[in-house]
Amino acid sequence: MVGLVLVSHIAKLAEGALELGLLMAPEVPAEAAGGTADGGPGTDYEKIAGAVERVSAKADGGVLVIADMGSSRMTAEMVLEDREGCQPEAVIADCPFVEGCVAAAVSAAAGEGLADVRRAAETALGRDCE
Repeated sequence: MVGLVLVSHIAKLAEGALELGLLMAPEVPAEAAGGTADGGPGTDYEKIAGAVERVSAKADGGVLVIADMGSSRMTAEMVLEDREGCQPEAVIADCPFVEGCVAAAVSAAAGEGLADVRRAAETALGRDCE
């Protein structure tokens, strides 16, 4: 199954979006990685990397990372670049944060592969983003 990691500048935002997504698909391995290590606003490389590794350990189908904006996306991209070649694969989606999370969770719960889960997130608003 594909797992999810949600990255935001605000811990409560990542946790809330993930909570909504997991209402639809509670069996999906997932973590929120929001805010800094001390609980403040911002992003934290180690927090994101740890979440990706923990979800990877539970998600043999790969990990989809969904980031809200700006430096959260840039930091998530750095984490993924540094783990390039690791298995299972982890990729980032270019999607709306909440809607993408819900669509990805439902797709992952249905047993779809990483590419299809990513596509579900990226087309969550009914537009083909390819």
